[in-house]
Amino acid sequence: MTETQTSDLQAVVDVLRTRDRFAVVSHENPDGDALGSLLGASLGLRELGKDVVMYLAGSAPLPAEYRFLDLGDVTRELPPDIDERVLLAVDCANEWRIAESREAVERAAFVVDVDHHHDNSRFGDVNLVVAEASSTAEVVRDILRELEVELTPPIAEALYVGLVTDTGRFQYTNTTPKALRLAAELVEAGADVHGIFRHVYETVQFAKLKLLARALDRARLFDGGRLVVSYLLRGDFAEVGAEEPFSEGIIDHLRAVEGSEMVALIREPPRDEGPSRRVSLRSSHDEVDVSAIARLRGGGGHPQAAGFSSEEPIEAIVEFLQREFARVHSGAGPEST
Repeated sequence: MTETQTSDLQAVVDVLRTRDRFAVVSHENPDGDALGSLLGASLGLRELGKDVVMYLAGSAPLPAEYRFLDLGDVTRELPPDIDERVLLAVDCANEWRIAESREAVERAAFVVDVDHHHDNSRFGDVNLVVAEASSTAEVVRDILRELEVELTPPIAEALYVGLVTDTGRFQYTNTTPKALRLAAELVEAGADVHGIFRHVYETVQFAKLKLLARALDRARLFDGGRLVVSYLLRGDFAEVGAEEPFSEGIIDHLRAVEGSEMVALIREPPRDEGPSRRVSLRSSHDEVDVSAIARLRGGGGHPQAAGFSSEEPIEAIVEFLQREFARVHSGAGPEST
């Protein structure tokens, strides 16, 4: 960590050590790192005797592949006493990812922002953003170490889920030596590697396969195959019996297309609520920073994994993606916001 990050780490640790009541939150439509960090941080604070509520906005069910984690007491409603609690936000690049409303951030007694997205908006009263970290789970581990919290098997398992999913099973470029050392530490502390792999990667609902088939059937190649785009309609979810979390991971199949440098999955949420379309972006080329493209539409993320929401028609979104991908290769820079 840099000197600034070390100072930020100490500031976060001081708050977590001295305060007693917390609401730990992550972003809507959570992935493995969001849920692993949420649970790992909450369990760690409870080991210190803290009063902890876990909160996730939205009504969509949690992804089935993560239901083996002990998330049964996650509340989907903002705690009524949030004004008396410290809001610990993990894996949230900005306050809008917690919920469409800023109510949680505005009402909380104090806000701690812990993340690894390089474009994090630093919305907390205290912020710890470690862009070079493999995952937010890695940052949470650093915090728990400073708090002298023992790595119990449930904490280790939660953090391992965050680590293994955000590194793409230790295949993405964010798989650093530190990430691999952390994996070994978590396994030694009781994380069940085979069990986690089976739950996360080998427990696939048939409806998810049907949804994947539709996305693959609609995939289109642009710019000689360097850009791959597909989409899912609201009706697709209803027709195959899928919820929105079933779309998690589909984009990775597009990313595997030979010669692709950037891929996008446009999806309409199965429920008629919120933004009409959500766009996930992935890059497999160092020159293509998809977070910069996402920020042009109010989103963000990592250079190689980002997203945004849009009210535009699908074809307009596709045209925007084509245009910005072409700008990257022309060296013209992004369009003006």
